[in-house]
Amino acid sequence: MDLAFASPLYISTGRRRAVDKIKPCGSFLLSNKKAFTLSPRSATLASQPTQVAIEFEVENKKHDLLRAIQDTQRGLVTTADQRSSIEEALVTVEGYNRGAPIDLEKLDGTWRLQYTSAPDVLVLLEAAARLPFFQVGQIFQKFECRDQSRGGIIRNVVQWSIPTLLEEQEGATLLVSAKFDLVSIRNVYLQFEEITFQNLKISEEVQALIASAILPRSFISLQILQFLRTFKAQIPVTNPDPGRRSVGGLYYLSYLDSNMLLGRAVGSGGVFVFTRAQPFIC
Repeated sequence: MDLAFASPLYISTGRRRAVDKIKPCGSFLLSNKKAFTLSPRSATLASQPTQVAIEFEVENKKHDLLRAIQDTQRGLVTTADQRSSIEEALVTVEGYNRGAPIDLEKLDGTWRLQYTSAPDVLVLLEAAARLPFFQVGQIFQKFECRDQSRGGIIRNVVQWSIPTLLEEQEGATLLVSAKFDLVSIRNVYLQFEEITFQNLKISEEVQALIASAILPRSFISLQILQFLRTFKAQIPVTNPDPGRRSVGGLYYLSYLDSNMLLGRAVGSGGVFVFTRAQPFIC
């Protein structure tokens, strides 16, 4: 129904008053329905979170995961409640990347271990915690797969030391090399090839002892120091059965972006949390 309002500017003349007829707002909206109706596509876009919001949410969940593992000494010291919280945070982050194929260009590079529950790594951390003459420094995983489509090389790098004989934390390097092949969009098969001991860094005390034992500082003492610095021992990893390929294992890469890598060792049940590191030269 139209509403009539007397004009406040009308001067009475005794004649019938003129009125301004004003249609209600509802009539205007109905007549302009097309102008105020979102298309199905626009409504869908408006209802979806923006890409920026999703990326912000992912970064927050990754931060929650790193905060959950920060006091665990890379997994060595954990309680049942901590392990439960870590697994929950891990699964949450994995959910943002589920189903997407591994980007080998993004995977290529060096990743620093922040946390693991894998027994074969924890045994090294436990030994370092118990033995005063053994130290474990940084642990890395290095992928060499740039410009590859189906696989590449993976190197597990452990920096270790013997105090007073070698430099602290990174007096020597243990390198376990393997080929890897993509067997699905997320699973890689590792075929281990070689274990290498290299990069011996003699402590200053030992260098001084060698130099003083052969006086004056002669060519022989320099040769000894040079030999120790360049020492490398390589041990092939082979299967005793010649009819079968070398020792290997299945590795599930559950999450990957530019600065975080999550993985699960299929079979042993160990999980790994890595963050991007500076390139490591083997």
